[in-house]
Amino acid sequence: MTNDANAGAAARRLADEVRQLQAEDSGLAAVVIGLPRRLNGDANDQTARVQQFARLLASEISVPITLQDERLTSHEADQILAQRERDWRIRKAQIDVMAAALILQDYLDHQPRP
Repeated sequence: MTNDANAGAAARRLADEVRQLQAEDSGLAAVVIGLPRRLNGDANDQTARVQQFARLLASEISVPITLQDERLTSHEADQILAQRERDWRIRKAQIDVMAAALILQDYLDHQPRP
C-alpha cells in the first residue's frame, strides 16, 4: 500500500469519527490539525504530507478544517510534563497528547470571542 493510499484510508477513518462526533448533541464545530514547519516558518519534510491529508479529509467531511502551526509544541509539552515527571521515558509517552492539547489551545486562543 502506498503512502497516498495509507493517507486516504486514514482520512476516511477520521472522517467516520468526525461524522459520529457531529451526530452528538454537542456537535463538532471544527477539526484542528497541527501543521509542522521549521522554526523560521518554512515548510519542512512533513508539511506537504499534512496538507495533503487535510485535503483528503476535507473531501470527506463538511466540518471546517484548520491547519494550526505546531512549531515548538513538543518542546513546550516536554517542559510542562517535566514539572511533574522527571523520568523522560515516562514523559516521552505523553508528549504527543500534551502537544496536541497545546495546538488546540492555541487555536482556541485565537478565535474571536462572542
